[in-house]
Amino acid sequence: MAFYCVNPVEGRTFFIVRKEDAAAEIFPVRPPRKGEGADKMPKNKTQGIIFGIIMSYAMAYGMEVYNVAIKEGVDLAAGGFSNMTNIVFRDALIEALYMGVFVFIFSNLWGNRIGAAFAARHCDPEKDNPYICQLLRQAGTVAIMCPTMSLAASILFNVILAGAPLAQLPAIWIGTLLKNFPMAFFWNMFAAAPFTHWLFGKIYPDRR
Repeated sequence: MAFYCVNPVEGRTFFIVRKEDAAAEIFPVRPPRKGEGADKMPKNKTQGIIFGIIMSYAMAYGMEVYNVAIKEGVDLAAGGFSNMTNIVFRDALIEALYMGVFVFIFSNLWGNRIGAAFAARHCDPEKDNPYICQLLRQAGTVAIMCPTMSLAASILFNVILAGAPLAQLPAIWIGTLLKNFPMAFFWNMFAAAPFTHWLFGKIYPDRR
């Protein structure tokens, strides 16, 4: 049997494991530090909008750099992505200006909600490490947003702009998803989300 207990005098939380016919083992639980877990998240609607805009454009720009580089054949040359030039970043910025709007809209319609539901199903910030809960929420959001944005990009760039037959859309979508998902996952985990939390913390150092 295991349970949490709070010492009312010291205000400390302990995780207690009680084994049959044995003395209970007590493990102190470190409380979240300032700036960790839920403390990093927006506290009101205005902050939520600012946070969402930063995250949306951080994701959109990274993904556009990746896709523009592939579209221009950078990955096919000797040396691969090491051949990228400043033109890639310029062209990606132009596309990210409007793709970021789609990311913001879709994430607010369903991406963030499903990601939060996924994290809540597998992690409890009151009992588990808040940072792990945050990572699970990011992973759940990427798992929804990557297929969504891959479909939007397939329709916009392949069907509308490139004139691909609509009947080929399912195959184009799957191919785009397979191409984008690894980049979306790692870009979110190691670049877009950390950057968003850092910048958001600079804008709102004392969130209430």
